[in-house]
Amino acid sequence: MLAMVLPPMILVAQNNWSTEQGGHGPIVLATGLWLLAREYRSSRGLEERGNLLLGLVALALFLAAFIVLGITGILELQVVAMYGALIAGAYLLVGARMLRAVWFPIFYMAFALPPPDTVVATLTNPVKIAISQGAVSLLHAFGYPVGSSGVVIQIAQYELFVAAACSGLNSLITLSAIGLFYVYLRHRSDTRALILMSLLVVPVAILANFIRVLILILLTYYVSEAAAQGFLHDFAGIVTFAAALGTMMALEALYSRVTARKPEVVLHG
Repeated sequence: MLAMVLPPMILVAQNNWSTEQGGHGPIVLATGLWLLAREYRSSRGLEERGNLLLGLVALALFLAAFIVLGITGILELQVVAMYGALIAGAYLLVGARMLRAVWFPIFYMAFALPPPDTVVATLTNPVKIAISQGAVSLLHAFGYPVGSSGVVIQIAQYELFVAAACSGLNSLITLSAIGLFYVYLRHRSDTRALILMSLLVVPVAILANFIRVLILILLTYYVSEAAAQGFLHDFAGIVTFAAALGTMMALEALYSRVTARKPEVVLHG
């Protein structure tokens, strides 16, 4: 297992976890292993041997895919095959009942794996364009000399690329992982709360990035293009991420308060 896991994960740590988009990986892996150990201990007694034929077939398929993808050098898909092989091996050892009991840590730790760049681009590019156009329209309505042309936002004599302004969408996976982890710890037995909070993660991240784009455009206009693309660019990303995470916690607290209220029973004699 170590011979299969360590080489690709070292590459993931070097190439993905050291970037803004994948910096959440070590945190997700550490907290996921802690949660897996906790859930496994609380579910002791559910272990049983998995179906030998089914488990071996799944393990063989994932291992074959792991080898082929390793030869072709597609790291993102290779680590997915590696993770599938680990789950198949766990199924053989502890069975389906235990895997169902620890389903969330298994799902959560998948966020530590790097998604394919083509998938990320396909999902985020339309959102980036919509966010930039919305920010430009809002500022134009307030009288700012701003416009957009393709992937370029123009304000006064300055130009700002949409990709740079909307790079905060790279934190979508990070926010989703941490938000789900927080909600699960708070409402592990409340399926409705878990689903509701999960559905709110993406809208909150998009709203936070919309505000971030507004801040960067205004910084470019009032300060300078260099300031907006330097330290203040990264600082705006940190503030926006913190605000988005705080919003998720506030929404969760509001949900908890609303659902905790019990209706009053009025007795008529």
